[in-house]
Amino acid sequence: MLAAVILVNRTGAMVLPFLGIYITNVLGFSLKEAGIILSFYGFGAVIGSAAGGWLTDKFGHFRVQTFSLFMAVPVFILLTYLKGKFILSGGIFLLSLITEIFRPANSVSINTYEKKENITRAFSLNRMALNLGFSIGPALGGFLAAISYKLLFYGNGFTSFMAGIIFYIFFKKVHRKKKINVHEIAPGKRLQKSDSPWRDKYFIIFCIICCAYSLFFFQLLSTLPLYYKEICKLNDWHVGLLLGFNGIVVFFLEMLLVSVAERRFSTNKIIFTGAIICALSFLVLLAGKGLFVLYLGVFLLSVSEILSMPFIATVAIQRATKEREGSYMGVNGLAFSSAFILSPIIGTFVAAHFGYPALWFTSAISLVLIAVGFHWVCGKMKR
Repeated sequence: MLAAVILVNRTGAMVLPFLGIYITNVLGFSLKEAGIILSFYGFGAVIGSAAGGWLTDKFGHFRVQTFSLFMAVPVFILLTYLKGKFILSGGIFLLSLITEIFRPANSVSINTYEKKENITRAFSLNRMALNLGFSIGPALGGFLAAISYKLLFYGNGFTSFMAGIIFYIFFKKVHRKKKINVHEIAPGKRLQKSDSPWRDKYFIIFCIICCAYSLFFFQLLSTLPLYYKEICKLNDWHVGLLLGFNGIVVFFLEMLLVSVAERRFSTNKIIFTGAIICALSFLVLLAGKGLFVLYLGVFLLSVSEILSMPFIATVAIQRATKEREGSYMGVNGLAFSSAFILSPIIGTFVAAHFGYPALWFTSAISLVLIAVGFHWVCGKMKR
């Protein structure tokens, strides 16, 4: 049922993929200004992830998720009236803050309700629902954008409201089940009750590397849509289809690949491979601007996501004690959220000053180094 909530909510994921295009083409800001404005989504996500972990440990995952889903609705509507640079940045910050507190709480819910032998696959199922919704959302968003960009914000608000209704009705009477002991899929032993994630040296290094990985991966939501629109000359509808292709690939392949990978390979090898494939997804963009190249790039980026994201989440949740699950997932979410700040700023800066080919090449080289970092720190955590 958690996956169903995610599916409904992410089917409305229309605003974020088109924010860069909306800011530049509709509101008339420059590419660099768009990067700065988009970075405020990252600032909100950073605070939201940290606050979400703390709130989950204090108030429980049910209350935090309910609050996030319902409070996002008026903010989506409010954004349609914000036109100035500073007030728009503030609105995007508020939207991200509210939506991102959902993530740590949702991860704790999965660990609470799922059996120990199915944790990674449970994360994968949740992400399958997320990506099926994301495959529908941008495609629908491209259609709505052709009519009016206001419809993007209204549509996203409506699906958030519906997801909140479904979540509240189903889970309000579900009592918190006894948390389960974890199994050793991910590297790392469970720490003592008193330990904080901030004092877990190798976990913090792991999260820093996660931030570096997501800095390049999240170009899917910042510089890549701008590249498709400005350089490849695709219309809004086709941009939406291309971004939605990511969700389709993950939906159809994730459970299969995760099931095979966790039986045959160690966690650090799987995450290492995911980062290498992410590097390849940017390298192929240097081959040209044809549709085959663009779709191949998204396909490789999707496979990287499949091999990296669920196992990263498993490492984080299994590293924590029961009393610290929210905090650990919050810190790990903080790593990804931080990339929302840096990714649009760095990506648009490099693209504006050196061109998109330089951005793709730099991304590929950096991701190879990140893959090595993942392999090293996962080995340290296991020992």
